[in-house]
Amino acid sequence: MEYAYSRSSLLGLLGLLIMTGQVFAAESSVDSASWKEVDAILARIVPPSFPARNFVVTEFGAVGDGKADCRAAFAKATEACHAAGGGHVVVPAGVFFCNGPIHLKSNVDLHVSEGATIKFGEDPSGYLPAVLTRFEGTLLYGHSPRIYAKGETNIAITGKGIIDGNAKATLALEKASQQSGSAAELRRLGAEGVPVEQRVFGAGRWLRPSMIQPFDCNQVLIEDITIMDSTFWVVHPVLCSNVTVRGIKVESMNSNNDGCDPDSCSDVLIENCDFHTGDDAIAIKSGRDQDGWKVGRASENIVIRHCLMRSNHSGLCIGSEMSGGVRNVFMEDCQLASVSSAFYFKANLDRGGAVEHVRARRIEAEQVREGMVRFETGYHGYRGENHPPTFRDFVLEDLRCRDAVAYGIYVEGVEASPIRDVVLRRLTIDLAKAPVWLRRAQNIRLEDVKINGVSLPETPRETPEGETKLKISS
Repeated sequence: MEYAYSRSSLLGLLGLLIMTGQVFAAESSVDSASWKEVDAILARIVPPSFPARNFVVTEFGAVGDGKADCRAAFAKATEACHAAGGGHVVVPAGVFFCNGPIHLKSNVDLHVSEGATIKFGEDPSGYLPAVLTRFEGTLLYGHSPRIYAKGETNIAITGKGIIDGNAKATLALEKASQQSGSAAELRRLGAEGVPVEQRVFGAGRWLRPSMIQPFDCNQVLIEDITIMDSTFWVVHPVLCSNVTVRGIKVESMNSNNDGCDPDSCSDVLIENCDFHTGDDAIAIKSGRDQDGWKVGRASENIVIRHCLMRSNHSGLCIGSEMSGGVRNVFMEDCQLASVSSAFYFKANLDRGGAVEHVRARRIEAEQVREGMVRFETGYHGYRGENHPPTFRDFVLEDLRCRDAVAYGIYVEGVEASPIRDVVLRRLTIDLAKAPVWLRRAQNIRLEDVKINGVSLPETPRETPEGETKLKISS
């Protein structure tokens, strides 16, 4: 069943829950010491600031008729703004067609005004020459994301306007031309350590680029915009620090349309966002297998709060590309209308790396189709290597779910990589077809957990080997 919640109604529900005390007070948390780390993280996250100078794209030749190609005008306005020491590249009301990417520069805010739409061209050839990017955790030179920046500082995308990736048209063109790159080939090149400069997926070898990607940037703000029809992952900062994603709305239901994917990033704040996505709402990444180890940069110090999530897959996902490590993740006060899992932490024996010190509190879910909380270290795509990932130190508390269609709690490690040190505290699930699936895990504690009106034991038993598993995605 699809739940038709509007952004305003869900925000109202969240506010009502907080005001009436139906969510639990932070002071009640036994794990309050960990939550004090959030203050230090937020103190380091300083949004960019810009001089009060406007560079209106129509003054550089852009025409908002939805037909004229405005790519050159965006480039000229961006360069002029950067050369002047910074300011705002302003997109006024109208539909501005851009037959290629927009590349941001330091001290530039791309401000998409209310009533304005940037609609990107569909032809993959318009997104060449190739740029340094990351596809599913492996570095390469590939087609440019719709909006891209590399090595820049103090950049932003703001405003109440719309960014339309026009991806359905792109995907149709790519399918018709059969000019698709091979993700398996790229993964092989990464695993074998082939130099990045030789991993070129350009003309005729198209791998879907992300929609918005700051790459190796510092002090990044993405605020208030609406993003639709994305080619791949929607907001995908890579190797960035000091990132704020605030108040955005993502309406994009294509395959692999995660809403926000911090990828080997540190000091990240995601707040007050509305994600309606074809894949995960938020997915935290840090590189894939040998290529992820070589880069060797974790995603860490990430705060997620006050978000609304309706997705074809998970609310918060960590992995499966997590080889550089993920740590110090904090999620609070979020509402999930309909997702496959509220939390999904996943990897396999190719990955290595560690996911640790993850905290969540005051999360409300209406319907989850596979599991309210899900851990898995035998995720699909396994190539047969033996680099056990480590999953440890999770505390998820003050969680409520109305309807878990399959499992309430699903925890399945593999023998070489059991799930360790998980506390689920004050979790209530009104309805669940199967309360718990638990295999190959150590030190799992359920404190005040109630499913189907029944209080579960603090130390749950392992699921017997002969028990049939419900059908869920792998």
